[in-house]
Amino acid sequence: MPYSAILFDLDGTLTDPKLGITRCIQYALSELGYKPPDADELLWCIGPPIKESFSRLLETSDNGLIDQAIALYRRRFSTIGLFENSLYPQIIDILQKIRFAGYQTFVATSKPHIYAKQIIEYFDLSLLFDAVYGSELDGTRTVKGELIQHILITENLTPSTVVMVGDRQHDIIGAKLHNLTAIGVTYGYGTEEELKTHGADLIAHSPEEIKKLLVHSS
Repeated sequence: MPYSAILFDLDGTLTDPKLGITRCIQYALSELGYKPPDADELLWCIGPPIKESFSRLLETSDNGLIDQAIALYRRRFSTIGLFENSLYPQIIDILQKIRFAGYQTFVATSKPHIYAKQIIEYFDLSLLFDAVYGSELDGTRTVKGELIQHILITENLTPSTVVMVGDRQHDIIGAKLHNLTAIGVTYGYGTEEELKTHGADLIAHSPEEIKKLLVHSS
């Protein structure tokens, strides 16, 4: 098999976090005295590092204000928001088949790893991954390229044997920076155009299509 390890983004790839993320952003903005946008106007915030999103939402580069917004966001997210989440259909089945085919599997998310691990445990997915990787609460490794580099070094993976699966341009950019094969998924929060523009090698329109691209079975 040409590949041996698969990195999966979390939000918009394994789970649909719309409810939790948008409600927590709305909560943070309200607490700061801003009128929050409707949930459907916040979908672009799903995927990128939260610091980038708040900088755009608050139209500021003031780190003090952005940090305040992130703290409020996390106040709600850490207790309520991370569970306002749902698995995409077929995810457990395709992960089981990918594992059975012999691949190592890892979660690679810009979300803080302490939250990512709780979400993976909440959905009983822990046994389907070799490890869960995310950012630190101080912002370290929120950039997907830095996170991927960390995983490659920590797990001693050869880039040419690794595939990154994700739904946003950040996943594709990070993968291409380290010469990984990139599968863009369109059932999450990025468009096919966004994914292809940033160099996705393959496109999957459903979790089942990810499996078909990776597992060659009769």
